[in-house]
Amino acid sequence: MPGPPRLLWLLAVSFSLVPRAHPSAPGDAEEEDETARPPRPAVLCDYDRCRHLQVPCRELQSASRPACLCPGLSSPAQPPAAPRLGEVRVVAEAGAAVVHWCAPSSPVQRYWLLLREGRGPPRKGPPLNATVRRAELKGLEAGSTYVVCVVAANSAGESGVPGAGGEGPDGAGGPAFGPCGRVAVPPRPLSLVHAAVGVGAALALLSCGALAWHCCLRQRCGCPRRARPAAGL
Repeated sequence: MPGPPRLLWLLAVSFSLVPRAHPSAPGDAEEEDETARPPRPAVLCDYDRCRHLQVPCRELQSASRPACLCPGLSSPAQPPAAPRLGEVRVVAEAGAAVVHWCAPSSPVQRYWLLLREGRGPPRKGPPLNATVRRAELKGLEAGSTYVVCVVAANSAGESGVPGAGGEGPDGAGGPAFGPCGRVAVPPRPLSLVHAAVGVGAALALLSCGALAWHCCLRQRCGCPRRARPAAGL
């Protein structure tokens, strides 16, 4: 049996051969968890081309963590594509119409509306910023038909609208879901009442005139009398 010094030396050698557990730092555990996690799926930004006062997608992307995905856009060095005209709601009593549209897949800095009646020149509306998707047209005449178009513009130019062969009041044409559409303003209900009253008054006057003329003829010419049958027959 070995003596006490030799026994202590054997114990020291045995403990030195046992592997020691090293404490892990909190950062190392987080790095291991991140490497073990699968990659997160891509998330689209909450961006709607037809939403009124829509925040630009680049701003949504910069505020999102992780960054969301924006829809693809054309080059800012090119003029924007044409917007798509949406619902047009006519308010006949006020002589106005509310126009909705959707943004194109292009960088846009401003919009404006073009309004044309018949074959006359179009009237250009005020510029609207890039977040706007709804505008109101005023001063529409009851019973008239107009053509409204939405134009988008950036530093490279502006989007096109159908020409003389496009959508118009007297003919169909133009691309489906395009930037232009026809707006028909119905007559005001009060105008219909006035028209009905006017027609009724005219008919009444015409009837009174015909009756007076008939009475006048009877007084001038008299009424023919029937011949009496002979007596005894």
